[in-house]
Amino acid sequence: MAVVTLNAVGKTYPNGFEAVKPSSFTIADGEFVVLVGPSGCGKSTLLRMVAGLEEITAGALQIGEREVNDVDPADRDIAMVFQNYALYPHMTVRKNIGYGLKNRGTSTDAIEAKVQEAAKMLNLTELLDRKPSQLSGGQRQRVAMGRAVVRDPSLFLFDEPLSNLDAKLRNQMRIEIKALQRRLGVTSIYVTHDQVEAMTMADRIIVLNGGEIEQIGTPAEIYHSPASTFVASFMGAPPMNLIEAWIEDGAVRVNDGTLLASSGNRTVGPVHLGIRPEDVQLAENGQIPFDISIVEELGARRLLHGELGGQPFTVHVGKDVPATAGQTTVHLKPESLCFFDPKTGKAT
Repeated sequence: MAVVTLNAVGKTYPNGFEAVKPSSFTIADGEFVVLVGPSGCGKSTLLRMVAGLEEITAGALQIGEREVNDVDPADRDIAMVFQNYALYPHMTVRKNIGYGLKNRGTSTDAIEAKVQEAAKMLNLTELLDRKPSQLSGGQRQRVAMGRAVVRDPSLFLFDEPLSNLDAKLRNQMRIEIKALQRRLGVTSIYVTHDQVEAMTMADRIIVLNGGEIEQIGTPAEIYHSPASTFVASFMGAPPMNLIEAWIEDGAVRVNDGTLLASSGNRTVGPVHLGIRPEDVQLAENGQIPFDISIVEELGARRLLHGELGGQPFTVHVGKDVPATAGQTTVHLKPESLCFFDPKTGKAT
């Protein structure tokens, strides 16, 4: 296990494109950190710099007590699990899992013992003599994880390992990866574009956008106290409602004059008001009109999509709350409101 420290680490390509702006953070020993963001935000590039597969063009990277900027990937004591599994099709599961140990000159008996231990841990014991072509997607991903586990690395790196799996299998593998990491206690960095994976798996989340860090925090911090409108709209399914509003005379109002909330001591002027859909309540005696256009049935819950103050708005209610298309009124929980600067997008 190891502490990972990035001190102003950045990546600029020869053509001048800055893929990752100088970024600094520390990952604690045994921590599970998820890098999340849209395609092209720099998360995989950042992971590849940690792995040694991309040259670091700025700053310093430490794994444990050692700076590894110029250390070869094979000498960084890491194990990486890729999106495409990267298994040898002509080898059995047993040989795929033990291949890295064989290259390191580990004895045959020691390899077999480690392979058996990993296979038992990952429910692969009955599959050791099969080839990858005879396995399902989830089984192949377990083999790739087994190959990483047997190396006893100080750092696990996961590059979108569940992207090729169907929704049900992704849910199952998500739980298995998290349980495995907890059992082994190995420091882990996990890259995904899926905010649900990030929220359910991470000890801490690092949200990236355009090559720079938007926010670092626990899933609860990221969800309930987003640092910007980007984080508010990217994290959460459905995302946070963002309403263009105006602060004046101690009140927050939309353009038609509808009172949304008290503004406290906030500065007069335009503001973006944010609230999660589940923090909005249908209220017969509410003062905020909400025009429902679509009721989305999701089994245990309902999403009500419509307009508030002429702007798109979503309300999340339980399955037993009656709701139909048409106009109603809502109440916003004051303790759940977030305020953002309309120019910078940053929380105020």
